[in-house]
Amino acid sequence: MKIGFHTDAFNSVYWNFEQCLQWAQRNGVHYIECGAIDGVSWIHGLGYQPHVALWEDPVLLRRKMERYEVEFSQLDAAFPLSLPEGATLGVEYVLHTIRWAKLAGCPRVDTTDDRHKPAGMSDREVMAHLKRIYEQILRVAEAYQITVNIEPHGYYTTKPEFMEEMLSFCDSPYLRLNMDTGNTYIAGQDPVAYLERFLNRVNHVHIKDVSPELARALRGELTGIAVSHCAIGDGVNAENIRRCLRLLRDAGYDGVLSMECEGQGGPLIERSLAWLRAQLQELGVGT
Repeated sequence: MKIGFHTDAFNSVYWNFEQCLQWAQRNGVHYIECGAIDGVSWIHGLGYQPHVALWEDPVLLRRKMERYEVEFSQLDAAFPLSLPEGATLGVEYVLHTIRWAKLAGCPRVDTTDDRHKPAGMSDREVMAHLKRIYEQILRVAEAYQITVNIEPHGYYTTKPEFMEEMLSFCDSPYLRLNMDTGNTYIAGQDPVAYLERFLNRVNHVHIKDVSPELARALRGELTGIAVSHCAIGDGVNAENIRRCLRLLRDAGYDGVLSMECEGQGGPLIERSLAWLRAQLQELGVGT
């Protein structure tokens, strides 16, 4: 298994993407995940956001990343596709990201739904809406050989019965699961049971802990959190993460474990990295 991180870790300190590459190089991390910005953002343009914009040249950026010995594990195109706008804005956003990912050397793109059930729509209507969206997206993903992952992060995706249906929308090896240990936990699910159910569909993994305070206040009320606000291993989800790592090892998973942790400019994510490396060493897993 390989260790990576999501650049969300450095949102709060307003780093740019290259500063994240520098952090990765200093800490011997070779995989990075970030958000895709489809357009121009003033905060990104001024150098205060650790994500990439799709107007940036993907080939030149890939060459820069090679100099840091870092490559993309995934691009985050997590527009809430269950919303009515998912069929227009969401589809175009994901398709633009897929094309950019191909040139950037990124093998997968992350997608999800909204945290709320769309007003005025039944579950069957939403599932039909999402099926049409994923069928459209997968036609392009297959042509570009880019895997489209679905992440448990919203009203439907954190419920295993709906995720099961969504992963069956298209009979394609390019439709897979991005497991998230933190989102499943904060949504009130058992992350270990969730992973067991979909173990053969896992293509990328978010390693995310949950602080005791957040769990007490909002478990079962939220469907996802951007990052853990404690170091991974210091929260109430640590034992679930250990058990998930054992499951992944035993299943032969050799993909990326992408840390999602508030970085505080480095200290929290560096503690998280040390903890995760120790767990993998204990499990006899190389990175």
